[in-house]
Amino acid sequence: MTAPMFVTRDETLLDELLRLAAAAGITPDVARDCAAALRGWSGAPLVLLGADLAVEMAHISPARRPGVHVVAWGGVPDELFRTALAVGAEDVTELPRSDTWLIETLTDLGDDTPSRGIVLGVVGGSGGAGATTFACALGQMAAERGPAVVIDCDPLGPGVDRVLGVEAYDGFRWDALCQTTGRLSGRALREALPRRGALGVLSWYSGSAGTLQPFAVREALSAAGRGHDAVVLDLPRSPQPVVDEIVSRCDLVLMLVVPSVAGVAAAARTCARFGAPPQLRLVLRGQGLAARDVSRATGVPVVAEMSDQRGLAEAIDLGLGPIRSRRGPLGRAATGVLQRVTVMGQAA
Repeated sequence: MTAPMFVTRDETLLDELLRLAAAAGITPDVARDCAAALRGWSGAPLVLLGADLAVEMAHISPARRPGVHVVAWGGVPDELFRTALAVGAEDVTELPRSDTWLIETLTDLGDDTPSRGIVLGVVGGSGGAGATTFACALGQMAAERGPAVVIDCDPLGPGVDRVLGVEAYDGFRWDALCQTTGRLSGRALREALPRRGALGVLSWYSGSAGTLQPFAVREALSAAGRGHDAVVLDLPRSPQPVVDEIVSRCDLVLMLVVPSVAGVAAAARTCARFGAPPQLRLVLRGQGLAARDVSRATGVPVVAEMSDQRGLAEAIDLGLGPIRSRRGPLGRAATGVLQRVTVMGQAA
């Protein structure tokens, strides 16, 4: 990414702009005169032109381009708007009143991928159905294609970091994220999380009884989608407004179902609890009732079936994660789901 350019010789204004850039995790180029500004004018993704040099730049008439904003400290005189129009600026920004908007704008520049990654939710149709394990398997397979993250949305679950073997890795957890305010860039979140290779994990500290804070969830999901090709959410079965909001943000919600009479009965109730959103699909784990019978009982299509995987507990205990082989039951099922989502995205 080419750095944004700040054009000003006003030290007070520059100090404030540099403070906001630091908050956004951005290092700008600084031009203290118009000659230096012209050299980077066309290449910078964003130009913040100080009010002190706006008239001089307008006289030079630089090439028209998007992403130019005139920035002033304190009150804005009427003539500054005419100057901004002459220099081709999109608007006049007054600090400190607009510092939040400016931080968000600078933060967005730090995201490597402007488009949003796919978001997959995974929930158990009954206790012990294997939702956390399958969420982690999806994350492992997605990470073979590009940056991926598994987000633990169930504070009472086993912990996706433990299942993936990264519980001892340094990095942000929900506990710290819920204490932050302001906008996160996708790159900043990606670099802050514990990760193994291309797979990042957002979970809870071991033993902590955390709760999902709606503001933190919204910011984390937004930043995760901007910073990763795939976002996998391990969802709780408990009814919570914040969980309903998370589900509404998913491209696909996968419910793990054990195809037994008891397992299907519990899944049917869980489907009703979620309101059976249009993006809900079932994944069957183990042997038992036929897929068509499970689909008929729940009213939800079955997207994948898999047998139990041998050595699963051992692999997790060794810190290897659930995927031991792409050809194993988990690997094949996760790959099939990811391929289906890719096709859905291309069709859309």
